[in-house]
Amino acid sequence: MPALTLREILALDPVRAAEPELLAGDTALDGPVRWVHSSEVYEGANFLDGGELLLTNGFGLTDADEEVRRRYVRELAARGAAGLAVEVGRALPAMPPEVTDEARRLGLPLLALRRVVPFVRITEAANRAIVARGLSGRSVVRPWGDDHTAALLADLADRAALNQPEVEARAALAGFHPGPGARLIGVSLHGTREVSTVDRAVRLLGGAGVMRAAFPGDVLALLSLPGTLPGDPVKTVQEAFRTAAAPGLTVAVGHAVPASDGGWLRWSDTLRAARTTLELALTVPPAEPAAPEGPLVTSSRALALERELTRGGVDANRDRLAALVQHALGPLLAWEAAHPSDLVRTLEVHLRNGCSPTRTAALLHIGRQSLYQRLERIESLLGLEIDDPDLLGELLTATCAQRVVRKAQTVARGGLRTVA
Repeated sequence: MPALTLREILALDPVRAAEPELLAGDTALDGPVRWVHSSEVYEGANFLDGGELLLTNGFGLTDADEEVRRRYVRELAARGAAGLAVEVGRALPAMPPEVTDEARRLGLPLLALRRVVPFVRITEAANRAIVARGLSGRSVVRPWGDDHTAALLADLADRAALNQPEVEARAALAGFHPGPGARLIGVSLHGTREVSTVDRAVRLLGGAGVMRAAFPGDVLALLSLPGTLPGDPVKTVQEAFRTAAAPGLTVAVGHAVPASDGGWLRWSDTLRAARTTLELALTVPPAEPAAPEGPLVTSSRALALERELTRGGVDANRDRLAALVQHALGPLLAWEAAHPSDLVRTLEVHLRNGCSPTRTAALLHIGRQSLYQRLERIESLLGLEIDDPDLLGELLTATCAQRVVRKAQTVARGGLRTVA
């Protein structure tokens, strides 16, 4: 399907409300418009890539001399601008004749906007229409066809070449409007092809916005939590999914990012973190015994160490991790090879829980006396004190690396793609 034309842009309600008058370039009205920008300075041509309609209120032209104005029009034409729309009547009482003359000479569409309409209304309506037209022509190459939400989530998770206005326009087209102060959290689910679990969790969260779609290997969602929601947003989302998800499902929650800070790359980061975390949750044995019933709900922060150790893929890091494990845990591995025991996992659970005997014993379902015996054995074999602060980082990294390279669980990955 062809791109949206300047003639079609002029037919949009917010543009018509500005009472545009075409002063030049009538033969180029059927040219494509790639995007609509606004700029208050006459150097606005510098950020154009071609195919844009530029809106300006004329402030940058009021004090410029005739040659500067002509050069401005020439630069816009040289950049391949689709047109120039100038608000006339406030800062600029009338369109400068040299601007009209130069635009006519170059065949650049020049519009005088006779009524004041906020440019944000014009750009939002126009860019939404541009995005909608572009997406409607993608069905032959994208498996989700006209599902705009799935297309945007896939592009964000794959970090496709995007820009902030495009992402915001496509999100608005999908009905996703993060409010001021909102925090965004990516979520990825495995074990279902339905989005109903996400919808139930969103209802529990109350007031949260969401984009969600089902893909061949997972369900992907981007949640928008109100900035007024109290507490840790990641834990809040995890609790909602522990209630909403059925037993057997695996749910991975990304990190929380401000909706208005860092742009679309932050949106992409939390979605990619959720997907990478989900893949690790499905392929790496858990550090702690799983709950006997209910879904497995984890987060990128809980698997932060695993994500760092496997950056670039498990196979690419296998030799390095194996050497790390052998250096730090060699005596324990040798003991476990000759004696039935669970010393390595005991050590990791103990370290992950702040070396708390009560918490460790409860998680391992053993008595505290049995735990003390294991810890004494570990210290004897390694020849060190495991609560030495200088050793905590190395030992925790090594025990985590042991799980990664061991991969004791064989789980069908169901088409999941690594987004490392």
